[in-house]
Amino acid sequence: MALHRERLPQLDAGLFLTDGGLETTLIYHEGVALPGFAAFPLLLEEDGRDILRRYYESYLAVADALGVGLVLDSATWRANPDWGARLGFQPDDLSAVNRRAIELLAELRAARRTTRAPLVLSGCVGPRGDGYVPGELVSATRAADYHRAQIETLASSGADLVTALTLTYADEAVGIARAAADAGIPSVISFTVETDGRLPSGQRLGEAIEEVDADSAAAPAYYMVNCAHPAHIEPALEAAPWVGRIKGVRANASRRSHAELDAATELDEGDPADLGRWCRRLRERCPHLNVLGGCCGTDHRHVEAMGRACMGRPASGGRTGVRGGSPPPT
Repeated sequence: MALHRERLPQLDAGLFLTDGGLETTLIYHEGVALPGFAAFPLLLEEDGRDILRRYYESYLAVADALGVGLVLDSATWRANPDWGARLGFQPDDLSAVNRRAIELLAELRAARRTTRAPLVLSGCVGPRGDGYVPGELVSATRAADYHRAQIETLASSGADLVTALTLTYADEAVGIARAAADAGIPSVISFTVETDGRLPSGQRLGEAIEEVDADSAAAPAYYMVNCAHPAHIEPALEAAPWVGRIKGVRANASRRSHAELDAATELDEGDPADLGRWCRRLRERCPHLNVLGGCCGTDHRHVEAMGRACMGRPASGGRTGVRGGSPPPT
């Protein structure tokens, strides 16, 4: 049952956290093999679901300790037709696994012992392509048709919203926003950017947001940027009206480019405290940013550091990362 679909609580004042880098956490910290970088097959077996429960529970503990809201994304970033087919999943299989992903989040919400802050369930939608490289560019109409089945399944399964992560070009974002509106569920569009602050397609972030709003009747509830370090996001932010549409960031721990991360054989988990300071810097520049979480290389430690930094609380421990940049200027 969707509890927050009619009014997403993160649209109001107050800090919300998200989870972090699901896939990199599973691969590098849990030793789980993820063919195609897909986590959704874990939902098929109880052992896999237990791994996902532990992952999500670590973020529930952080949010409860800080007394802030939490948005949890389902493990369905790759659960679309093209990526599913590569792993041997037929359309009915994908529908079932998308439902199961939301059921798992709903179980966690039902078992939660505290109600101090909202827990919002997000159905995660990923790009048709790689996430770092645009690949084949399709029209907004074709993108809507492609993503419609997954979005309709997530909507019927009780998700509060759908969040499209790591989008690389505007037309696919328009299609997803239109499909979500048709399904009667709020959408969040999250673009990724390169080290120069531009989308992998080369388009400026502001131009992409304005294009999606213009071509979807401003359907997205808000926008995010993910899979980039805040130092790469900051140059994209301008003193323009579209910046107010960005309410969230899911940051990478690493300052490496997408190409460098793609070629990496070891996890670059950066420095959680440094990442927290960078997120605080973004919030000071854009006070409307109130949804903060992690992407590649991050885990609950990074998200806790973001929350503490943005709440003005001291870090819970010392440096825990293996590589980190110098603190941002204050």
